[in-house]
Amino acid sequence: MADEEEVEAAAPAVEVEEEVTDLSGAVKGVLKRALVVDGVIRGLHEVAKYIDAAKAQVVFLAESCNEPAYKKLVQGLCVEKNVPLVDVPDNKSLGEWAGLCKIDKDGLPRKVVGASCVCVTDFGEEGQAYDYLMNYINKA
Repeated sequence: MADEEEVEAAAPAVEVEEEVTDLSGAVKGVLKRALVVDGVIRGLHEVAKYIDAAKAQVVFLAESCNEPAYKKLVQGLCVEKNVPLVDVPDNKSLGEWAGLCKIDKDGLPRKVVGASCVCVTDFGEEGQAYDYLMNYINKA
């Protein structure tokens, strides 16, 4: 019995922040931290409402979205409300980063649902990913 209790009381793993060297890594890191504080909004209807209410701080739009009217709406709203828009290459990876998937026992994502558009209302903790993303937005 004593051995089982000792195994359960193992020291918690200290999370080490990954080195951010590209935009996709920064987007992943920012969305991961924003998910913790419930600051990620997914889907066209919700994102459009948050952009229109000027609550969105940054919007991610998948380039692989095959509906031109969808892209045009999000881009137009972002320009009108002066919200930074970042293009992400793949909607499946954007959906995974936004939490639209199941994580199996090995820690790998399963049943990933694509997301064509995601916005962040609260960044949560700022880190290297946040800094990289802000530098990217300010340069654009």
